[in-house]
Parts: sequence; C-alpha cells; structure tokens
Amino acid sequence: MNSAVAVADDPVVDTLAGTVLCVDDEPNILSALKRALRGGCRVLTAGSGAQAIEVLQSQGVDMIISDMRMPGMDGAQLLEHAHQHWPQTVRILLTGYADMGATVAAINRGRIFRYINKPWDDGELQMTVRQGLERLALERDKQRLEALTRTQNEQLIEINAHLEHRVQERTAEVTQAHDKLKRSYLNSIKVFSNLLEMRGGRLAGHGRRVADVARKLAMHMKLSSEDQQHIFVAGLMHDIGLLGLNDSLLAKPVSKYSVEESTLYRQHAVSGEQSLMALDDMTPVGTIIRAHHERFDGFGFPDRKAGADIPMGARILAIADAYDELQTGHLADITVTAQEARTLMRRGRGQQFDPEVMDAFLDLTEPNRPTSQDSLTLSTVDLMPGMVLATDLISARGILMLTAGQQLTASLIHSIRSFEQREGSHLQINIRPGWSTS
Repeated sequence: MNSAVAVADDPVVDTLAGTVLCVDDEPNILSALKRALRGGCRVLTAGSGAQAIEVLQSQGVDMIISDMRMPGMDGAQLLEHAHQHWPQTVRILLTGYADMGATVAAINRGRIFRYINKPWDDGELQMTVRQGLERLALERDKQRLEALTRTQNEQLIEINAHLEHRVQERTAEVTQAHDKLKRSYLNSIKVFSNLLEMRGGRLAGHGRRVADVARKLAMHMKLSSEDQQHIFVAGLMHDIGLLGLNDSLLAKPVSKYSVEESTLYRQHAVSGEQSLMALDDMTPVGTIIRAHHERFDGFGFPDRKAGADIPMGARILAIADAYDELQTGHLADITVTAQEARTLMRRGRGQQFDPEVMDAFLDLTEPNRPTSQDSLTLSTVDLMPGMVLATDLISARGILMLTAGQQLTASLIHSIRSFEQREGSHLQINIRPGWSTS
C-alpha cells in the first residue's frame, strides 16, 4: 500500500487542464489509472481515504476518482466527506458489479458525478473524466460570471446612486437659477412699472392695483400659475403704450377726449404690445395688453374681437382695469366707490365684459352677497308687493334692471311684467327667503 502521494510525470498537454486525485489501496490500479489519464491532466494518487484527505487539504483538486472497497475509510465515505468539505470537486466512484447496493448509497450520500465499473475501458474512463472536467469548467465559468454580474450590479447601483445624487444637486442648482432668473424678471417688470408711475397723475399706482385685482381674479378662476403670472405682469405693464402721450392728455378723463385725442389713446394697446415684441418671454403678456380694451360684444379696439376670440387674460384685465379707472375718475369726471363701480360694471355684463369673468369678479369682490342658492326663484306672475330682491335683476341682454335689496312695489312688478312681454323673454326673479306664494 502506498505511503506517499505520487504525481504523474506526464506534462499537461490537453487544453482541458485539471488536477485529478486517484485513490485506491492497490498500487497496480493506481498505475493503470495514471496510464489511462496520461497527457490529459495532472494526476495525483493516494493509497487510502486518509491520504486522500491530506491531499485535498494541501492542494487544489478538481476531480476525485476513488475505489469503493478500501480498508478504513471506503470510497463512499471519502466521497461523502469530499462533498461536505470540497463540494465543487467532481466525484467519480470505481466499483465492481457486486457493490451495486453500496454504489447507490454512495450516489445518494456523496452526490457522485458518475460511477465506473471495474474493469474499466480506458476510452470510457477518459471520456468520463473529460465530461466531468468540462462540467466543472462550465460551473466555474457560471460562478465567475455570476460573481462578475453581482459586482457589476453593485457598481451600477453605486453609479446610479451617485448619478441620482448629482441629478438632485443639478436640479437644485437649476431650480435656484430659475428662481433667481424669475425674481430678476419680475424685478425688471416692476422697474418698467415704476417708470409708468413716475408720470404721476392717474398712472400712479394704477398698474399695481390693476395687476393685484387681475391676479386674484385669475387665481379665483383657477387658471394655471403660468397664466396667473402673465396676467399679473400684463396688469403692471398694460398702460406702457401711454408713455408717449403728453401729460395734459393723460390728465383728462376718457369721456372728454377729442376725436384726435381718442385716436391717439386707442393706439396705446398696440403700442404696448409692440414695445415688448423684442422680448420672447413677454409675447403672451403683449397679447393680453393688445386685447385688454376689446369688448365681449365685439365693439372694442384695436381689433374688434368678440367673445372667446379675446384672450382670457385680456377679458380678466379689462374688468380689473375698468374697476380701478371708475374709482379714480379716469373714465368720467366723477369718482365712484367700489360698490358703485361694481353696480355700473354689472350693466356691461355680456356686452362690454365676459359674463363668466364678471360673475367670478363679483364672487371675489362681494363674497357675502346673496346668490340664487340663498334665495327663492320665482317667475313674474308669482311676484307680490313687499318682496325683496336677493340678487340683481339683469335682462337677457345683460342690462341691469334692479339691484339686490330692492323692495318690490305693485308699480315695479307691473313694469317688470310689461318688460317681459315686450322682450318676449322669461325672467327668473330671486327673492329673499321668508316669502310664500301659497
């Protein structure tokens, strides 16, 4: 029985390199195995299971070919031990026909790759060894690729985390730059607005007040934040076209303009748009400024647009502008209160002003005013003296007939019914609660 480990003298000449440990207690069997595997791989030998374990502990072994019947530790026990401690080692069992029961047990316990009957055929043995080493090479390639994939995935996760961090940093930088640019933009607009106010007279504070009302109305109507900003800026800048007019003309109310002065005044909306034409970001603002004197019924200027053809921002700005100009006396010789201005503006609902925008304006500026939901809606035949209007009575043409709070008399009821018959319309009258027609 061998007491030392022998190594085959033949060099590794096959492309499928590997180290094979042959274990058998008979030297002639070991010699036969070495001859069969000559030139194909590096062959180590051991004369017992204990010697084989020593070899496995000291050197890298790719395959074990062990005889089944050996004194002490038999082949099944050796391969089971190898499976537990060196699971990647390919395990082959040499066995005789009489050892089939033990072979099956070895297969189950040692997870052997193949078993070869003795006496073996060298060609079969060489083929089995080659297949085992090929399988081991594939398994190692698989593990290498899996490890490489894990490493690359970890690197990718790290790179993605770094990129995400850089994107967040860059996004924050861009946001800060955008906010700074936005502030600079608004500050520049306010500088231009201040130039208007430096003219004094009715222009002083007018742009700021109009812009404030217009923006609140746009917010109340739930327009986008971008539209709200455009409307606000247009409010600040809507009279920029008046900078070229003389002070005496600006000091007059519009109702006192001569034909020539009126012609000059009517050009200021177009001039305002043209003065902003070179600034790309101001294009939406210029469009609003050009159209803020258009009328809903199509009789405004400069383009005689009507209805939905007028930009929504201009329809909002028209109401905010008129609201302030009525209170400052620019439209007429007299100034009026905010409530009086709203009453006068109601008469333009559906004619000068967009009805939807006017209703939103009244909701905004008179939040506590009675609405149709807070009243009793009656037809004219159900009206009785003493009833009080809950809301303004407005004709189908948008004309204000009676204001909210008006107490009805027999004479007023007769006039309302006569008007209804003449116009061929059907009026709905909103009466304050507490009345019954029964």
